[in-house]
Amino acid sequence: MKLAYGSGISGMAVLILAVSFAAAQSTYQPKFPGDPARSDAEAAALGYMRTVLRAQRQYEKKNAHYATSLLDLVHTGSFTRRMVNPDRGDYTVGFRAKKDHFVLTLTPKQLDAEHRSFYSEEDGKIHAEEAKAADEDSPVVK
Repeated sequence: MKLAYGSGISGMAVLILAVSFAAAQSTYQPKFPGDPARSDAEAAALGYMRTVLRAQRQYEKKNAHYATSLLDLVHTGSFTRRMVNPDRGDYTVGFRAKKDHFVLTLTPKQLDAEHRSFYSEEDGKIHAEEAKAADEDSPVVK
């Protein structure tokens, strides 16, 4: 868009508006008090993990063992068929399970400070790493 001289909006004002708009978009707004996410992508990933963990607890109570696939969790708690897809936007889901143990991972497509990797198992604790794939020895997300 080209502005004519004297159109009422100076180039500097447009630049200031654009910069302030970009800064406002990049600042993450926590979704709830104590939200550990650093970005909207992390908030979605952590929400997905909590949903899977809750569904696994409910599945285990009902069946006396854990679900061995994500497809087995469909209609357990709020886990839906759409959630079986391992492509979660900025993240990819990893799920390995046996009847007495499971591991859930969310690996970002781009690993950085706003896209940490996550790991959890049947204890329900979510671990995160900023520089590598998360595992059971990674710090627990608070």
